[in-house]
Amino acid sequence: MSARGWLRAEPNPTEFLWVGLFLALLSALPVLVATYPQMVDYPAHLARMHIMLTRDSSPFLQEYYGFSWRWMGNLGADILVWPLTWFVSLETAGRIMAGIIPPLTAMSILAAEWAVRRRIGMASMLAFAFVWSPSAILGFLNFGLAQAAALFAFALWVMLDGKPWRAPLFVPIGIFVWLGHVSGWGILGILVFGYEWSKDKSWRAFLAPWPLFFPFLSLILGDNPGKPPSYGPAPQLYKWAIWKQAMRGTFQWVDYAMTIAVVVLMAVSLFFRKWDGKLGWAAIMMLVSSLVLPRHIFGGDLVDARMISAGLMVGCLCLSWRAPRWVILLVPAVFLFRLGYTTVDWHRDSRETAEALTALEGLPQGAKVASYVVTERSEWGFNGKEHICGYAVVRLDAFTNCNFALPGIHMMTINGGGPFFRDPFHRLNHRTGRKIDISDYSPALFTDYLWYVGQTWPVKIPEGYVVERSGRTWFLARRVAPAKPQP
Repeated sequence: MSARGWLRAEPNPTEFLWVGLFLALLSALPVLVATYPQMVDYPAHLARMHIMLTRDSSPFLQEYYGFSWRWMGNLGADILVWPLTWFVSLETAGRIMAGIIPPLTAMSILAAEWAVRRRIGMASMLAFAFVWSPSAILGFLNFGLAQAAALFAFALWVMLDGKPWRAPLFVPIGIFVWLGHVSGWGILGILVFGYEWSKDKSWRAFLAPWPLFFPFLSLILGDNPGKPPSYGPAPQLYKWAIWKQAMRGTFQWVDYAMTIAVVVLMAVSLFFRKWDGKLGWAAIMMLVSSLVLPRHIFGGDLVDARMISAGLMVGCLCLSWRAPRWVILLVPAVFLFRLGYTTVDWHRDSRETAEALTALEGLPQGAKVASYVVTERSEWGFNGKEHICGYAVVRLDAFTNCNFALPGIHMMTINGGGPFFRDPFHRLNHRTGRKIDISDYSPALFTDYLWYVGQTWPVKIPEGYVVERSGRTWFLARRVAPAKPQP
């Protein structure tokens, strides 16, 4: 067969499995080139894990933070990192966790397509574009693990179709996925229902996922965050914003074009019946749910935004076209382009993080550090330094104000510092041209150091502080005069 004939022919079912596995392993490249993963929430996760693992042996951590273990649907990385720290440092263990999630996600995509169609083709290659979705770049570690587990579990559900022991097997599987993250458990439930609905559009489809229902008992038994579900302010504007950011990476108009292309492909496939309902119904439900779900559920933020990237990824998987080899070989270019610029960004930004972390050199163990991080609204990409002060907790057992510590929701609490001494009150979304005045920054009243990170420097800093050292995008100020009494 000539080269042209080979490219025009359809591949055999397993031919692109090896390509997919290679791309899955390649997806870890950003973490391999970055000493400090540039996931936005990553340092805050490290800080919580450090408190979780070492609080009992640190008088500083015992003074600054409380921690109360409880079973909840948001523990994936926290549970898995614990045995890793028996062999490596927490920062190395965290980097391993960050590095395995993209390959696991990619492999779960392959598993889902193989289970449904017994072949690997264009659908998986296109879905790979969502391996490095905004959810991954934001550092939703628990969700990333649960999402991959949900796709693997769905593949198993399909492959065990008709087996009488499938239902009892999926009782612990459902609990396991829920334990990783409640949104991942929700995705698994939607996938299973969509698959069963495609076979039998009756009441039976609603009952088919019953083995996954048991985590609902957690609400009855006490895992019920104090705050009710919430859409937040201006929900219409917010929904529009998260949809525009469905593939947010580095290049705004390229990301817009990718999102539009995927949605158009799904619509065309649906119109011409070139889609697979075994996955297609789930994709539609996820995308619709992103419009109707609240932003905050069970204490989690951006619940609806997670459904967008998951829905588009599953939407790619529902494309059932039998494409020739040349098309399947071209489609991974979308994934490779995103992987390439993410790798370049992380390599550069990790070096900037390393330089900013020199601010911690010489600080005493148990230092009290108020952080203030500025993100420029004019920039499309994410700011991987928004929780950089988490490294102060990991390295110094420091008292800091960038932790996830919502009362009644997170296992960690902060002893002191006031109600605004936590995420997200240490962050500023800055408009170009506006002056930054942090002279009345309240967290600085409770600390001895102020760590400022941002491209635009403030015109005023809190009274009693002087800048001791600085870099291109940061400075460290030390208190030299006592704080004035609070009114």
